[in-house]
Amino acid sequence: MNFLSVIDADLLASVLRSLIPILLAALGGMICERAGVFNIGLEGMILIGCFGAVAGSFFSGSWLVGALVGALAGAVFSLILGYGAIYRGGDPIVLAIAMNLLAIGITAFLIMSVFGVTGVFKDPGIAPIPVWEIPVLSGIPYLGELFKLTPVGYFALLLAPALWFMLFRTPLGLRLRGVGERPLAAATLGVNPRSYQLWTVVFSGALAGLGGAQLAIGNVQEFTEGMSAGRGWIAVVAVMLARAHPLGVLGAALLFGFTDAYGFRMQGLGWPQQLTDALPYVVTLVALLLMSHRLRKAKKTELA
Repeated sequence: MNFLSVIDADLLASVLRSLIPILLAALGGMICERAGVFNIGLEGMILIGCFGAVAGSFFSGSWLVGALVGALAGAVFSLILGYGAIYRGGDPIVLAIAMNLLAIGITAFLIMSVFGVTGVFKDPGIAPIPVWEIPVLSGIPYLGELFKLTPVGYFALLLAPALWFMLFRTPLGLRLRGVGERPLAAATLGVNPRSYQLWTVVFSGALAGLGGAQLAIGNVQEFTEGMSAGRGWIAVVAVMLARAHPLGVLGAALLFGFTDAYGFRMQGLGWPQQLTDALPYVVTLVALLLMSHRLRKAKKTELA
């Protein structure tokens, strides 16, 4: 069995398709982490974004409207976490878990109420996000796949360095990091920590919802109940592995995107589907164990 035989330009294209939803959600989670809010509600936000994008695209006939509705749906849904945790003092982890469960129920109810079906809604009227090929560059062997993305894909890849610049090279980024690291000190300087935290949660919801839009009307043109399929949890792990660094998040999302795409291609070599479907989550578990070991080792070094 030749494991390298599946590595080609098509695999890179599959990696990029798998990468974008995870990357967008992880960048949103990263911003929340920088502001001092641990957001594990990304799974539900992606799922809500998936449904919003399909509904918006289907009823308007426009992929752009669908993508915007998906982002808006994720942003509005994130207000549950933002208001409950920041302004009412609720436990953000408990709230986020409840949101993830709520998203499953809401979307199952809506697909039946709006489209009159259960499980899957697929229709030619769903306008897909187009692929924009950049002339000349898209013809480069292998690397040309980087220039055959949807508009959402280009946005996601450019957003990672843009957020790095914002966080570490602008006054806004300095204030945002101050809110997360020293909220009381930031407040004495006239910064409103709650306001910053709320807007970062809403921003993360919009990004996760946009990731859901890419998944639902970019990668496929349908809505399936539970189609987020753990991508939000993988995004949370990507944030943790990268220690909330934008470029590190890009690298972690790339790892998980590659694992997902490679597992799918390995089915062609005779691997059972159940095993290849589990591969991204196995990598996630291994990554968490390695990170935990690294943190324990660092603490021992500090104590010594």
